[in-house]
Amino acid sequence: MEQSAAKAKLSYARISPRKVSVVLDLIRNEPVDKALAILQYTPKAASPLVHKLVSSAAANAENNHNMDKDSLYVAECFVTPGPTLKRIQPKDHGKAFRILKRTSHITVVLKEKEA
Repeated sequence: MEQSAAKAKLSYARISPRKVSVVLDLIRNEPVDKALAILQYTPKAASPLVHKLVSSAAANAENNHNMDKDSLYVAECFVTPGPTLKRIQPKDHGKAFRILKRTSHITVVLKEKEA
């Protein structure tokens, strides 16, 4: 039997993938309500972004796929690097120091637990 999945994706988020992956590791394979609670009280820069993304995926599951909200869990969540914005900061003796402003593509996939 093919199990349906609800997805939500955030592209070009202005945060480093390294910072996001720490937060995603906290919620992987957790029920949605527990994942949202974890994200709400995690003091990381990526937490509000991922919280909104999980909420969006839960809404997609409920409205578009007719899934039961209480039986949803975070089946997959991953981050891939987006394009890097390259900036220059002047340094001593006329040198230029390159600043890499990294971006991320964050994906969350929810599935229903089988009873």
